[in-house]
Amino acid sequence: MLQVQGLHTYLGDSHILRGVDFTLPAGAALGLLGRNGMGKTTLIRTLMGYLPPRQGQVHWFGDEVTGQPPERMARRGIGYVPEGRGIFANLSVRENLVMAARPGADGQSTWTLQRVLDTFPRLAERLVHGGQQLSGGEQQMLAIGRALMTHPRLLILDEATEGLAPLVVAEIWRVIALIRASGISTLVVDRNIRAVLSHTDQALVMEKGRIVLAGASAELAADPAAMAQYLGV
Repeated sequence: MLQVQGLHTYLGDSHILRGVDFTLPAGAALGLLGRNGMGKTTLIRTLMGYLPPRQGQVHWFGDEVTGQPPERMARRGIGYVPEGRGIFANLSVRENLVMAARPGADGQSTWTLQRVLDTFPRLAERLVHGGQQLSGGEQQMLAIGRALMTHPRLLILDEATEGLAPLVVAEIWRVIALIRASGISTLVVDRNIRAVLSHTDQALVMEKGRIVLAGASAELAADPAAMAQYLGV
């Protein structure tokens, strides 16, 4: 599905990504781990076309898409839930969801408004409320629901549960498991390392803009020495 080769991305004069390589098969769940400032969000923003790489290539189902703008990446079937959520505060919950609705790249429209509301019952209760009236957890549910309305083949979640209450965190992970079970590929960034590893097939660990550890999530979870070396846990 997604193949990344030798990505180098700069922010100004700062060399952030330093030769990142990985692949993500269709239907797979991938965790992206690393301490703060190691390049995880820069990698996601490079994949989505917000940041152009100076070197390297990104392929999507065999087509080179390096540096294509975010709207084109979205049309290709990549849904993005950014850190900070990015919902429209002046629109209602319904409007936030409906404005994003479109068939998937394969023409399918299985993620209807009703299906999203069934997945997030709390949003159904808040349907006419404005985005600015929602709690942080409700905003995250809305951001995920809005991405699902685009029928993505890959859903990228950056800091999926940051700053949320424990009950809401549990709900978000429940939904991520449902999304994974539905066949949508996922790329998940979160500080809860154990949760990421338990909800993914493979995981990558970044340090100073490089992939320093990669493997099956279950194997990484069973390697406390590696987790301590690169993640401090």
